[in-house]
Amino acid sequence: MKYILILTFTLLLNACAIFGEPTELDDTRGLSAERIYQMGAAKMTDRDYVKAIEYFTKLESRYPHGKYATQAQLETAYAHYKKQDPVLAVAAADRFIKLHPNHPNVDYAYYLKGLAIFTERGIIEKATKQQVSDRDPRALRDSFMTFKDLVTRFPKSRYAKDASQRMVYLSNSLSEHELHVARYYMKRQAYLAAVNRTKYVIENYAQSPGVEEALVIQISAYDLLGVEDLKNDTLRVLKQNYPDSALLNKNAPTDERIWWKFWESMY
Repeated sequence: MKYILILTFTLLLNACAIFGEPTELDDTRGLSAERIYQMGAAKMTDRDYVKAIEYFTKLESRYPHGKYATQAQLETAYAHYKKQDPVLAVAAADRFIKLHPNHPNVDYAYYLKGLAIFTERGIIEKATKQQVSDRDPRALRDSFMTFKDLVTRFPKSRYAKDASQRMVYLSNSLSEHELHVARYYMKRQAYLAAVNRTKYVIENYAQSPGVEEALVIQISAYDLLGVEDLKNDTLRVLKQNYPDSALLNKNAPTDERIWWKFWESMY
């Protein structure tokens, strides 16, 4: 809803230009929807994304129905993405998905939305020089879920393969964030909270490299909590799935309570 409101406000501002000073867009008077679309597409080719968005907005306001207006909505999302305005790109993609859920190119709208959220996260990281483990990972989760929707709804989409690859990166990053918090809880002796974080990693990011450490932390936390049955069950899972784990070799400590500290010291 936030993204939709932002896009609506932007479209209103663009529409208000009709009543202002004469602009380059005045040359669209009397032109067909196809011709205005072609002019917007030409601006896209020239990488003049601001003007392209203005043409597409003009097209949609004059000819709100038909294939050119629909395509203009999708092009608007892409133009916002290309001019590095991820918030408006997501808003435009969301709008397209809501208006045209059965459109042949709606899979591209999902893909573009996922990319825009992914890009928004990257802009924040570059600006703040912070890692994902140090910040609220909401944007990463949103991007992951959008790509997941794409892959689930359109498994044969031309964008499904790339979306899947991005999901792997996002899954690993989100797993690392949860482990970062779990380590913090262990140091604070909040062992039950640490267990909950590791469970989330195991249940939601089962293919990430962080699962091994999640099991290690879980074993240590259960040991410190005195829950022997759950500790032993988790230890069996670790041995079964990671028989070559460094924590199972002769140099590892025998006291599960310090396993997670031993693990941290290795990396």
